[in-house]
Amino acid sequence: MSLFDNLEKQASSLMGGNASGDSEILGHVMSLVNNPATGGLQGLVQQFHNNGLGDIVNSWIGNGANQQISGDQIAQVVGQDRLNAIASKLGMQPDQVSGLIAQHLPGVIDNMTPQGKTN
Repeated sequence: MSLFDNLEKQASSLMGGNASGDSEILGHVMSLVNNPATGGLQGLVQQFHNNGLGDIVNSWIGNGANQQISGDQIAQVVGQDRLNAIASKLGMQPDQVSGLIAQHLPGVIDNMTPQGKTN
């Protein structure tokens, strides 16, 4: 089972079984994390630090509890243009998309960094 399949299964069970919607947003979350143009996971983590949200993202990488993040904070890091593009593809409002990303991104990064490292 791939990392994406595992995350999709976890998200589906947490979100009441809405696997198709979960997989769509998870696909975009994985795109944010794996985007080579922005430096992949390390680049995304750096964007959090650059926006004053380093403590939050560090909690997802570390071994403790994951701190929550708001949709507005996601918008700071990801940028409104990117959220608008994702929202357009999904037929949603950008604030809905940022909220869904805020729900899923901590778990994705946590699962991608089991040893507490981004590389």
